[in-house]
Amino acid sequence: MKHNNVGPIFSVANQKGGVGKTTTSINLAASLAALDKRVLVLDLDPQCNTTSGLGVDKDSVALGMYDLLSGGSTLDDVIMETDFEGLHLVPSTMDLSGAEVELVNLQSREHVLHHLFESYQGEPFDYVIIDCPPALNMLTVNALAASDKVIVTLQTEFYAMEGLSQLMDTIRRVRANFNEDLEVEGIVLTMVDRRNNLSVQVEKDVREYFGAQVYESVIPRNVRLSEAPSYGVPVMYHDLRSKGAQAYLQMAQELTQREAFVA
Repeated sequence: MKHNNVGPIFSVANQKGGVGKTTTSINLAASLAALDKRVLVLDLDPQCNTTSGLGVDKDSVALGMYDLLSGGSTLDDVIMETDFEGLHLVPSTMDLSGAEVELVNLQSREHVLHHLFESYQGEPFDYVIIDCPPALNMLTVNALAASDKVIVTLQTEFYAMEGLSQLMDTIRRVRANFNEDLEVEGIVLTMVDRRNNLSVQVEKDVREYFGAQVYESVIPRNVRLSEAPSYGVPVMYHDLRSKGAQAYLQMAQELTQREAFVA
């Protein structure tokens, strides 16, 4: 699926909460920007954590994701620059939870976001990253219908594989009904603690089952990663030498290599 002025669109998805979706959206985007890419992040989660994690006060947002989806604004209207070079944001506000209800009554409601990308006339972006809500709802379906690829964040814990099969089923359904080109770009393991036997076993199982789809780079449990959102900065701006910052830089390099290989 090719869009005007927009490079590949990635949805970061998992219907479980607390598995590193927002952390990955923010820090992968910042790491791609650090590699001299022009990156746009869409905060599609009504909790607004990506917005605040990039230093934007959600109460100060004049136009955001809700205005975009409700038809009042275009992408050009709602994109804002962040304090981080190369990194742009479509912020979220609490109103976004209302968009879910309003979308239900629209014709071709699953394609609202897709059409907004199609009509985008602004400056090109090398990558677009959509932080999906932790639910398989109309917002997530919109993101998947507009995306080229899905990045799945997977916490190395006991029920990880169970949730993953539900998500893969949703991706298959979206592919069948709304976006036949949608691919799973990769699975990234988050909150990995290799001193923990269960964490090691889950990683082994996921790699055996999904093979090359699983990123070589893994995201460790890391204090600096947990601290960074409270400062409103990606982790590399909080502590570049931390394991968390280095892991996301490695993941960004791996992603650009994968994309170059596909191209």
